[in-house]
Amino acid sequence: METVQPSAGEAVPRQVAAVPAAKKGRKTRATDGTARFFLAKEGSSPQKPELGEEAQTESDALIKAFQQKTGVIYVVTAFRAEAEIQGGCPVLVKRPLTK
Repeated sequence: METVQPSAGEAVPRQVAAVPAAKKGRKTRATDGTARFFLAKEGSSPQKPELGEEAQTESDALIKAFQQKTGVIYVVTAFRAEAEIQGGCPVLVKRPLTK
């Protein structure tokens, strides 16, 4: 902040406009379509999660969960474990599954 000296001798702070930061949008999970969003079933707990109705998008899942008593969603991402040979040694890799 800069200070400007008025004629009365008092220092008055002047705010300098900041350069607006790039607008950051909310990241969506798994843009390749591998994430699936489920509402929690009634009676589900973090120790024993049970999947309920599937929502099409994360936004839909959040809205529906907010409207329900539980307010919980589960995000499931499925991968297939495969072995690749790199330099004569097998290396395990994960490949995303699509719906």
